[in-house]
Amino acid sequence: MGIPSVLITGTIGYLLFGAILIGMVMGGRAFGMLNKDDAGIGNVVVTIAVTCMWLFWLCAWLHQWHPLISPIYEG
Repeated sequence: MGIPSVLITGTIGYLLFGAILIGMVMGGRAFGMLNKDDAGIGNVVVTIAVTCMWLFWLCAWLHQWHPLISPIYEG
C-alpha cells in the first residue's frame, strides 16, 4: 500500500517551514537582535510549534482519509 504522497509532501512542507523559522532565529542571533538565551528559547518554541502544527494537520488529514462515520444519503 505504501505511504500516500500527500503525507510526504505535507511533512516536507512543514520541515521546510520549520527550517525557515529556525533560520530566522539563527539570523536574529547572528545580527545581534537576540542574545544566546533568547535564541535558545526561540529554537525550542519554533520546534514545538511546528511539531504541533504538523501533528494537527496529520490528524485532520487522517480523519478525512478514512472517516469512521459515513454520511447516509436520503434520496
